[in-house]
Amino acid sequence: MPPSGRPPRALGVMFDRAHRPTALPDFVRTLDAMRVDDLWLVEDIGWAGSVALTATALAVSSRLRIGMGICPVPLRNPVVHAMELAALAEMYPGRLVAGLGHGTAARLRRITRPARSRLEQLDATFTAVRGLLAGEHVTLTTDTIALTDACLEHVPPVPPPLYAGVVGPRSLALSGRIADGTILAEGTTPEILGRDLAHVRAGGAGRPHEIVVYLHLLVHPDPDHVAAVAAPIVSKFADLHRATPTPAMVASGTPKSAAQRIAALWEAGADTVVLRPVGDDHLGQVSQVLDALGR
Repeated sequence: MPPSGRPPRALGVMFDRAHRPTALPDFVRTLDAMRVDDLWLVEDIGWAGSVALTATALAVSSRLRIGMGICPVPLRNPVVHAMELAALAEMYPGRLVAGLGHGTAARLRRITRPARSRLEQLDATFTAVRGLLAGEHVTLTTDTIALTDACLEHVPPVPPPLYAGVVGPRSLALSGRIADGTILAEGTTPEILGRDLAHVRAGGAGRPHEIVVYLHLLVHPDPDHVAAVAAPIVSKFADLHRATPTPAMVASGTPKSAAQRIAALWEAGADTVVLRPVGDDHLGQVSQVLDALGR
């Protein structure tokens, strides 16, 4: 169930981590004029930081909802994270979604010690960040967090919603319990979405909870080119989801066929589909799909 005021069948676009940060302002300006609802930004270790990108996007855009999806929780102390979110939420009320997640274990091992339990770390981070954004004084001790009477001096009038970007039954159920929404990774098909929704709902007991699904987009007239480019993407994300590889993991081919893949996710229960274009002319591909969707 999407948040109040959100359009049904919302559509977003990802600014891919491969883009240089200097490309973001023009990307946002172009997207701002298109018939989409969201811009989503990612944070992977070694690429651009999500806070700087999000602040830039919010400043440049006049209307888009900006999603941080996701910030790995081991990278920041919860107080630091809450401070950044509070400042952005106060300056741009109602336009920020803060996505948090476990992060990629292999990359995190290069820069930090692993938590005893990734589930406990995510749960505790949500507890701390949500409490701080609500103006609470937070005392919390785990193997990775030590807060004593921590608080924010500038509490945002409208705290941003906190979403969890996770995979796996236990993490999805935790997201249903602690988060305002769940971000599902690329490669999610309608069948995978149905499976994951069951886990989220089991944890959430019917609370309002937005489902955001990432989806690779590859619009190209040559089927052989599409197959060659999509194959490694499908293989990678089939492994992530522990699912059988299928072309449905990418919105590909003609604009019409790509639009059908997007619509199938909406029909299966996605509130927002976020397109991650690959190949050439990312926003040109988005424009073609918007026309095919009749937006």
